Amino acid sequence: MNKTIIININGIVFHIEEDAYEILKNYMTDVKRHFLNSDDSLEITTDIENRVAEMFSELLATENKQVIVEQDVNTVINQMGRVEDFDAIYEDNSSTTIDADVYNNTGGRRLFRDPDDHLISGVCAGIADYFNIQPIWIRLAFALSFFFFGSGLLLYIILWIVIPQAVTRADRMAMKGQKLNLQGFKDNLEEELSAVKNNLSNMHNQARPTVYKLRDFIGDLLMHIHLFFMGAGKIIIKIIGFAVMLAMFGAAIALIAFLVAVTGFHQVPNGLFPFSIIANEHADRIYLAAFITAFLPVVTIIVVIISVLFNTRSINRTVAALLLIVWLCSVGFLIGFAVNVASHFRSSGKISQIVNLKATPDNIYYLKLSDVKYLTHDDSLRLDVKNNFHNMIINNDDNHSEEPNNVSISIVKSDVDHPVMLETFMAQGYDDADALLNAHNTNYIFNQKADILSFDNRLRRPENSPWHDEHVDITLQVPLNAKVIIDQELSYRVQLNGVDVNGCKDLNKQENATSATFIMLDNGLQCKVDTVVITKTPAQIDSIRRINNAKTIARLQAQVDSALMADSVQKHR
Repeated sequence: MNKTIIININGIVFHIEEDAYEILKNYMTDVKRHFLNSDDSLEITTDIENRVAEMFSELLATENKQVIVEQDVNTVINQMGRVEDFDAIYEDNSSTTIDADVYNNTGGRRLFRDPDDHLISGVCAGIADYFNIQPIWIRLAFALSFFFFGSGLLLYIILWIVIPQAVTRADRMAMKGQKLNLQGFKDNLEEELSAVKNNLSNMHNQARPTVYKLRDFIGDLLMHIHLFFMGAGKIIIKIIGFAVMLAMFGAAIALIAFLVAVTGFHQVPNGLFPFSIIANEHADRIYLAAFITAFLPVVTIIVVIISVLFNTRSINRTVAALLLIVWLCSVGFLIGFAVNVASHFRSSGKISQIVNLKATPDNIYYLKLSDVKYLTHDDSLRLDVKNNFHNMIINNDDNHSEEPNNVSISIVKSDVDHPVMLETFMAQGYDDADALLNAHNTNYIFNQKADILSFDNRLRRPENSPWHDEHVDITLQVPLNAKVIIDQELSYRVQLNGVDVNGCKDLNKQENATSATFIMLDNGLQCKVDTVVITKTPAQIDSIRRINNAKTIARLQAQVDSALMADSVQKHR
C-alpha cells in the first residue's frame, strides 16, 4: 500500500504516488534552474510542463489506470531527457562538430497555422512546414487555383477555419517536426535567439519602401521557378513533350489516311465546306497541296521534339531549306486557289419560275419526300435503264449524297382556287451573268401525282461543276381551307419554314404517327387537332379576357359581401 497525493500540472489534475512525486519535483526543479537565465524561461518551462502532462495522460489512458507510479515518471523523464544528459553532450562536442542526430532528430510533424511566417493567416506556411517544403510553392498553388472558379479561395477559407494556430512553443516545434523534449526545447530557443539577431541585423531591409520589397519578392519567385524548371520541371516538360509527340504522330497518320482516301478512293464529303467548292479537275492537286501544307509542320514538330528528348541530331540546313521551299510553294498554291474561288463568289443571281399544280376535288394535298432515284444521262447510259429496268422504278435510298441539302419550302395561302408553286433559284458567280448562268443550270426534281406532291431533298448541278452556293426557295401556295398532310421524313430532310411536324403530332398525342395534318386559314397554315383547329382571333382573345376579369370581380365582391354580412350579425348580437 503506497501513499498518493494530488497534483495540478497546468490545470490537469493527477493522482501520483509520493515517491514518484519526489522524482518529478526534483526533475522539474532542475529544468527550471537550467532555463532560469533564458529570456523565455517561463514560456519554456510552461511548455515543458504541458508536454509532461500530455505524456502522463497518454500513459494513464494506454494502461487504463488512475495513479501515476514511479515507473511512469521515469519513462517520461527518459523520453524528455535529463538536464545533465544534454549538458554533457554540449560539453563533449564543444571543440568538434556536434553529431547530426542531436540536431536533426525530429519527431512527427503536426499541422498548424504558422503565426510567424504568414501573409494572411499562416495556412500556406503551416502546410509547407508539414511537408517540409518552401511556403512559396504552396502560395503559388493557391494563387493559381483562384482562377479555377474561385475554388482556391474557398479551400483556403475552409483550411483557415479547420487548422488550429500554433500558439505555444510546443505547437511551433511540433509543426516543424522537432521533438518535444528538453533537447528540442533548448534547440528551438537557440534558433529563436539566432533569428532575433538576424532580424536586428536586417532591420534596414525591413525599413525599405514597399516597392523594393515587391521587387525582392518577384526576384525570389522567379528564382524558385527557375530552380523548379531546372529540377522537377525538366521531367514535366519531357512528359508534355512526349505527349505532344504522340499527338503529332496521330495527326500525321490521319493526314496520310486522308490523302489516300481523297486521291486514291475519292471518298470526299463534297457536301461540306470547303470540299464542296473544290472543282473535280483540280481536286487531286489541291488535296496534295493541302496535305503538304499540314504534314510538313507536323513532321518538323516531331523531329524537334525527338531531338530535344533524346539528344539526337536534327535536320541539316540543306534538307530544312528544301522542305521550307516545298512548304511555301504548297501554301502559295492554296492561297492562289482560295483567291480564285473567292472571285467566283462576288455576285449573286436569282431566277424564278411558276409551276401551276392540279387542284384536287377534296382540297387535300399530301407532301412527301421523293423516293425515285434521279439518274443523269451518263448514269442512264451506263446502267442501260431502258433495257435493264424497263417498267421499273429505281428507289432513292442514298442518304449520303455529295450534294448539300439547300432546299427550303414555305407554305402560304393562294389567291386562286388551285395550288401554285414558285421556285426561286439562287447562286453565286464571278459576275452577274455568271451568277445567273449558275442559277439557271441548277435543277430541282418535283413531281405531282394526283393529290401527292413529291419533293426532292437536294438540288442537281451539272456534273463536274464546282459549287457556287446554289439553293432553291420553294413557295407552295394552297387554297383557303385546304388540308396539307406533311410526311415526317420530308420535315427531316428538307427545311420547312414555319411548320413544326413533331409539334403538331404532340398536340394530337400521336407521337408514333408518320405524318401531321395542317389546314390553311386566313392567318396561315395551322395544325389541325382532332378535326378542330386551335386558333383564336384577336376578338376571341379579348372576349375571353373580359369574361375572366368579370369572374374575378364577382368572386371578390362575394367575399366582401360575406364579410359585411358577418360584421352586421356580430353587431346585432
